[in-house]
Amino acid sequence: MLEPLRQGLPPIDPAAVSNAASCALPPRYEAVREARGFTRRTLDGWDTGDRFDDVCLVVSELVTNALRHALPADTPRHGEQNGPVRLHLMRWTERLVCAVRDPSHDSPVARETDDFSAESGRGLFLVDSFSDSWGWHPLAGTLDGKVVWALFRLQKPDGMMDRPPYE
Repeated sequence: MLEPLRQGLPPIDPAAVSNAASCALPPRYEAVREARGFTRRTLDGWDTGDRFDDVCLVVSELVTNALRHALPADTPRHGEQNGPVRLHLMRWTERLVCAVRDPSHDSPVARETDDFSAESGRGLFLVDSFSDSWGWHPLAGTLDGKVVWALFRLQKPDGMMDRPPYE
């Protein structure tokens, strides 16, 4: 079991975010493809191509984990267009965060496996390998469930001077 982790996450102040986009995902495994398409269109618009493949892989893993492990077993898997899983993409000048919200209160569990040919069980290992940091935290207030997030450092736009992080 992983403890909630917020460190490494950029400031949550909405005014500090350069761009943000989100989409609701239906409780079907086809939603993983929809999430990748949404991510592709969003990142193309934000001109963040240097991390595109890493971000799409991580989005696929986070959404798959939410659909597989965070939805109640009796959740209908067809017919519903909007669902309890939501993908959020937030961009700062030099950082991008992918966050997947789901209704579960259960901590993400990274499985220990030496079988790298297995078809499942490596999702959080891949998230850890392809993102610069990741974590999760429970939701508070009127929102129920948790958010699992991954952070990516982006290349500085040409002409930007070095500055302290999170300005």
